[in-house]
This record gives sequence, C-alpha cells and structure tokens, in this order.
Amino acid sequence: MVPVFFAYFSLVSIAAGILTVALKNPVHCGLALLTLLLHVAGLFVLLNAEFLFAVQIIVYAGAILVLYLFVLMLLNLKTEERYFHTRYALILFATVGIAGELLLLVLRSPFGGSKGDAPTEAILQNGASHAVGIKMFSDYLLPFEIVGVFLLGAIIGAIVLAKTPTSVEGRET
Repeated sequence: MVPVFFAYFSLVSIAAGILTVALKNPVHCGLALLTLLLHVAGLFVLLNAEFLFAVQIIVYAGAILVLYLFVLMLLNLKTEERYFHTRYALILFATVGIAGELLLLVLRSPFGGSKGDAPTEAILQNGASHAVGIKMFSDYLLPFEIVGVFLLGAIIGAIVLAKTPTSVEGRET
C-alpha cells in the first residue's frame, strides 16, 4: 500500500509544483503551493518522519503560505506584471531538473554526509521527534534562539512596511 501512496503523493506534488509556477493568477498559484506543501507532508508521513510532517504543516503550509498571500494582497500587482511567461517556466524547470540530478548524484556518492549520532535503539524507543527535540534544545540551543530573534525582526519589519504609507494620492502639492 505504501508504493501506491508514494506514487499518489509524488505525482500530485510534481503537478502542483508545475502549476505553482505556471498559473497566471497569484491566488491560484498560492492554492497550488498549498497542495504541494500538503502532499510533501504526506511523503514525510510515509518516511516515518512525524516531526518533519508537523513542521511542514505548521510552518510551511500555515505560516509561510499566509505570509505569501499577505504579501500578494499588500502589493496589489498590476495585471500585466504578474503573468509568468511559459518560456521562463521551461528554463526554471530545466534548471531545477539539472540541480535535482546533481543532488541525487552527490547524495549517492561517498560525499553525501554522515549519519546522525543518535543510537538506533534510542530512536526506536523514544521516537524520532523526541531525538530531534533533545538534540535541538541541548546541542543547538543557541542557533535555535538566534533564528527566533531573526524571525522576530522579520515580523517587526513586516509590520513597519505594512504601516508605511505607499502612495501620495490625495496630497496637494
């Protein structure tokens, strides 16, 4: 049954990725991106990576997509500027395909990186999410806090940009 779900999640993810870049309406692109992110989360479930599944749903499908749609509504793009041309989509897909093939070659080579240092028994006993949490809040606490400060700065910057007046209509000179 797992190969059937894998085929479904992967085919829908590929189709949604193509639609995200090729559709003309930005809101439709956002919906295609939501479909892509949800199906990638399904792939994480098939890999028994519950933590990555939760992060994918909460952070990417929730926060990042809302931020994306908020920026689209804030910018109020003109109709002729928001259309993505097919020629650029083909160049983008070719570039992504070549980069994906190179990534696969690197991952299958001996230069792919080392495995994690947590023992397999501990992961099977406590779960992968517990092992990630222990590692994140012990060895990587400072980088985790630095990322939190950066995200706080980004939120403050977005609020300042949203409150800044962008037009001078109505002002008399």
